Amino acid sequence: MSPTVIALIAACLIWWFSTGAILIAVRLAEKKGARAGFWTTIATLPVAVVGAWGLWQSFGMHNLQGIYVGFLSAITLWGWVELSFLTGSLTGPVRSSCPDHVVGWPRFWRAWGTIAHHEIALTLILIAVIEFGWGAANAVGVWTFVILYFARVSAKLNLFLGVAHVNTEFLPQHLSHLPSYFGKARLNWLFPVSVTLMTFALGCFIERLINAPDVASEAGFALLAALTALALLEHWFLVLRLPDAKLWRWMLPDPTPVSRLKPTERSHEI
Repeated sequence: MSPTVIALIAACLIWWFSTGAILIAVRLAEKKGARAGFWTTIATLPVAVVGAWGLWQSFGMHNLQGIYVGFLSAITLWGWVELSFLTGSLTGPVRSSCPDHVVGWPRFWRAWGTIAHHEIALTLILIAVIEFGWGAANAVGVWTFVILYFARVSAKLNLFLGVAHVNTEFLPQHLSHLPSYFGKARLNWLFPVSVTLMTFALGCFIERLINAPDVASEAGFALLAALTALALLEHWFLVLRLPDAKLWRWMLPDPTPVSRLKPTERSHEI
């Protein structure tokens, strides 16, 4: 198979497996008790260290091996931060549901408070990754983190403004207050902007892929194109009622019942 096909398959498998691994870890920690999530985050800290080290090493490796090291390392580092959020170890100062009468900017700032520590951590890591990796011989790891960061910010803003379909099936009990900050609407003003920008980015990566000067560059742009396409697909899941949860439900332990996981029935504007 060509480097492009291999990279596309690899990106999809890594996306599926890494998401599943995080969900399994969170589900098992939730079943063991309130403090298990914190200790799971601490126990997996070496994974984040390995991801950061691998990302650093990949910056000077412009070969096929370096491309995959950079991509996998960025995913690993990102995945640990997401794990810390889902276990409740790194969320924000607000840990209660949003009162129904709170709307507009007050609701936005309360919503920000539920994820503030997590978002600050991701932003600081993003700044560090760009500072050390921008202009490097191999920037696949940098672009991987950039794609993940902006796609996640876009998804969270769309959830806040309101979308038609919200999957809360995998939210643990300690995050059961989050859906009270989600809006409910067929479409919001940000969604067309989000999918247009991601489609444009996907087109740029495909153009670079087609004109790649070597095998390493071809694999790198294929990985980035696939990751962008998956982020775009996840956005469409927000407005199209598709059974995306089935991709991971079969592999997870039985959940702990979670209360109040339905988003508010009205849409909100900032």
